[in-house]
Amino acid sequence: MEYITEMQNKSAIELSGLHQYAGKTIKISGIIHRIREMSGFSFVILRTGRELMQCVYTRDKAQFDLDSIVEGSCVIVEGEVVLDSRVAYGAEVHIINIKVLSRPVENLPIVINRKQLDISLDTNLAYRPISLRNPRERAIFKIQEGIARGFREYLLKQNFTEIRTPKIVFAGAEGGANIFKLDYFGKQVYLAQSPQFYKQMMVGVFERVFEVAPVYRAEKHDTCRHLNEYVSMDFEMGFINDFTDIMQMEVGVLKYIFSLLELEYSYELKLLNATVPRIEAIPAIKFMDAKSIIAAEFNRRITDYEDFEPEEEQLLCEYAKKKYGSDFIFVTHYPSSKRPFYAMDDREDPNFTLSFDLLYNGLEVTTGGQRIHDYNEQVDKMLRRGMNPEEFESYLMIHKYGMPPHGGLGAGLERLTMKLLGLPNIRNACLFPRDINRVTP
Repeated sequence: MEYITEMQNKSAIELSGLHQYAGKTIKISGIIHRIREMSGFSFVILRTGRELMQCVYTRDKAQFDLDSIVEGSCVIVEGEVVLDSRVAYGAEVHIINIKVLSRPVENLPIVINRKQLDISLDTNLAYRPISLRNPRERAIFKIQEGIARGFREYLLKQNFTEIRTPKIVFAGAEGGANIFKLDYFGKQVYLAQSPQFYKQMMVGVFERVFEVAPVYRAEKHDTCRHLNEYVSMDFEMGFINDFTDIMQMEVGVLKYIFSLLELEYSYELKLLNATVPRIEAIPAIKFMDAKSIIAAEFNRRITDYEDFEPEEEQLLCEYAKKKYGSDFIFVTHYPSSKRPFYAMDDREDPNFTLSFDLLYNGLEVTTGGQRIHDYNEQVDKMLRRGMNPEEFESYLMIHKYGMPPHGGLGAGLERLTMKLLGLPNIRNACLFPRDINRVTP
């Protein structure tokens, strides 16, 4: 009988440490990314899980014919590590032998072994399983890993508990028509727009919780900034003094994320020619004050007193960069009519809420605020909006049986990635985008 035990950790050779093996013979697996024939020798560029490794083929050293391998083959390369100061990491591999594990049966439909993909976005997305093999394309999602990882690590250090909430729900947390309906064994249910109800429930359990998970919006937008399925990075925290505690926590999250990216994702940042912003503090401005500033600074007439138009977000960020030297700006006290029923109204002026958005380089990337924790106050606000509290019995249970002052936020992972890397379209920051036209691949 054969017994299967856990796989032992294999030593993975990274380019940054390749020089340590100088003069030694190593074996390394990867995919042949490119073959460049030169005079008397050839470069065989191996694509490993994160980097490109330069290997050198010469007839006198190699125990195989170069014609026996093709680009796209999955291989194990055996070769000698040779120091060379002209190479990016100071060493390369002189090939002795190659074991071919598999080879493509057709030529690739697009060229992926150039620095940048010279194809349209639609073509990129149509061939996504292949286009993501381009080093720059995949680097986007290594950076995205770092963003989500930094979010998770920082909050765990701040005594948050990670949770998993349902994505099939009885009602939409945000209300409105932008919600996907499902036939659930003959009953109508919905895809979650947000983990809002559940993360509030869990504040009563753990006090501080977070989740990184997909959410769904049935919005018929076809713009460079909207998706119908995206990843939301949410947290909720109890026993707050006021909603500025949430904003301060987000400043800490962002500082940690950007520090982590600089420390452990410098390879991808360099490949994408991206720099992370410096954050010490983020300026904050009230919604109506922001409207007045945009009107005065840019000679723009206010037409919407409940929300920002996309151009206004861009102009406000221009103002923040010029005035405060900041790529970010918090906008607080959004109108109550624009915010969900669980948003706490400002005691000084109930027409506005103790809520905020965070804008980054011209785009809203976060929405958050303080929630109503008092049962009677929450029921009253629902009634004023024509809602039936009986339909929200399980949600109102937390208010009925005691909740601390609390609040939280949701940040769009793809939007943050898009703005950090200067990508032209949010679809570039999504592995397999889902929009009004696309559900494949």
